[in-house]
Parts: sequence; C-alpha cells; structure tokens
Amino acid sequence: MAMNVTTKDTTALSDAELAEMADLCVDREPNFDIGFLSKQREEWVLVTHVREGNKLRGYSFSTLERIGGTPSLLVGLLLVDRNSKSDQTLKSILHDQFRRALLAFPDEDVLLGSRLMAPDGFRAFMGLEDVVPRQGYKPTGEDRAWGRRLAKRFGAEKAIDDQTFVMTVNPGPVGGLDYVAAKGVIPEGSQLHFKGLKPEKGQRLVVFGWAMAEALATGKLPK
Repeated sequence: MAMNVTTKDTTALSDAELAEMADLCVDREPNFDIGFLSKQREEWVLVTHVREGNKLRGYSFSTLERIGGTPSLLVGLLLVDRNSKSDQTLKSILHDQFRRALLAFPDEDVLLGSRLMAPDGFRAFMGLEDVVPRQGYKPTGEDRAWGRRLAKRFGAEKAIDDQTFVMTVNPGPVGGLDYVAAKGVIPEGSQLHFKGLKPEKGQRLVVFGWAMAEALATGKLPK
C-alpha cells in the first residue's frame, strides 16, 4: 500500500492526532507522550504525517528558517514506526521536507540539522555534503560553531560538547530522530559517534549536513 504524506502548520494539530502520534512509542523509548508532543506543537512550525492507509507510520516536527542568514531545515523531532517499511517511511518524510526547503529557498544550499539517538539516524543525511560529524574528519572551528548554534536552537546551548557534538540534557522525553533501519545501509563509521552515548539518559548527537541547491532542484534527495 502506498504511503500518504501530509504536512501542515502545527497550530492545526488536534489533540486526537497528538494521541495517535504518542501511541507509536507508548511502550518504549523515547516515550514521546501526549504532554511532550503538545509542547513540540508550540516549539515547531510544521508537522508531517506519513500514513499507510489509515495507519500512522511516522511523523516529524520541523521548521524552515534562516540561522544567521543561512537557509536551514531543522528537524526537532522525527519518529518512525519500527516495522519492515521504516526505510520507506523515513524517505517519505524527508522527500516532503526537502521539497518544501526547495520552495522556501530556491537556488540555495540548505543546511539540515537534527539530533540523533542511534547510528541508523545517519541515513537521513545520506546524499548530503559535508556532514558533521563523520568518520575520519576533524571538525573545524566553524563546524563547532554550527554545533553550538544548533544546540541553542534545540534549547540547550550550553549542553553540547563541541568536540564530540553530544548534547546532554535532563532525562525524560528529549526530541530527536528515532528511527531503526529495516534493511538499509548505515553509513560506515556511524557507530563510532555513539560509543558511550546514552539516549535513555537524555543524550543526543547533533548532526548537520548540506543539501546542495542542484540536488534539491533535481529531486535527488533523499538518497
């Protein structure tokens, strides 16, 4: 069955939809309950839903904005149902978000930023340029500055280690990208960035990369 993707302003999100979203992880980490999701409705601009028939398979809270003049797609929270179609669900969400980024910032490169809970989340950045952090790359001062900018936008400017890009905030529901690959390839070396990271303790890896204008315009993202 085909996936149906819809995106709307978070102000139009109903309590019934919030309850449906909360049900996707009601019995497991990251425990995005209806109270937490209600706060996300206030903090982000857009909400995306992916449904297979009438069944919700994934959702995301995001915003398109400029950070210091730089076109940015910020994914505050993204959750994918853990089933055999998780890869398709993730691609459906990203495809819609990149399409909207193209409309908002035509002919411009766009920075994608989010917080990851596991190596699988790096699949959201496949096809992007200059992804930070990545295997075998030493971040520059500007990279570290971007880590701090994103941490600030995610509400925890002083909680990030700008050498490892790990954010540590109070335990409890913390936004980020919750996705487990069904059969897709995880970028090589991704696991190294999660050594010792404890997502259940409120730790997240801040990751960003560049969606180039040409790739956006030709529809080559997500990869």
